[in-house]
Amino acid sequence: MKYYLFMYHDEKTGAALSKEEMDGWLAKIKAWSDSMRHAGVLIKAEALHPTAAATTVRVRQGKTLTTHGPFAETKEQLGGAYLIECSHLDEALAWAAKSPQAEFGSIEVRPVWDMEMTAAADSTREKGYFRK
Repeated sequence: MKYYLFMYHDEKTGAALSKEEMDGWLAKIKAWSDSMRHAGVLIKAEALHPTAAATTVRVRQGKTLTTHGPFAETKEQLGGAYLIECSHLDEALAWAAKSPQAEFGSIEVRPVWDMEMTAAADSTREKGYFRK
C-alpha cells in the first residue's frame, strides 16, 4: 500500500539555523531518504518552499478568492511530502519514526486512496472510512 509522509515543522526553527547546522540537518535527511530508496520503499520525495510563497484559493458563492500565504496560522507548517510503498501501516510508521524531521516537527502518515481504482473506493466505503 502507498502512504504519504507529510512533514510538518516550524519554519522559524529552520530559518534560525546557521549554514553549518542546516547543512548537517540536510545531510541527515538525505541519509534517511537514501535508506528508504535502498530498501525499495521510496517512490518520491519533494520539499516545499516556505509558506510565504503559497497562495490559497477558495471559491465562495461562485467567486474565486485568492490569499497570498497559507490558509491558517499554525505552529507547524507543511514542509514536504514523501510517497512510499510499504506492506502495511506499521512499516510506514517505522520509516516515519526514523525521519530526522520527527525530532523537531511531526510526520503525518496517511494511506493513499487510489481514485482510479473503483474497487478500492468500494472497499474504502465498506470499511466505513467515508460516511454517506
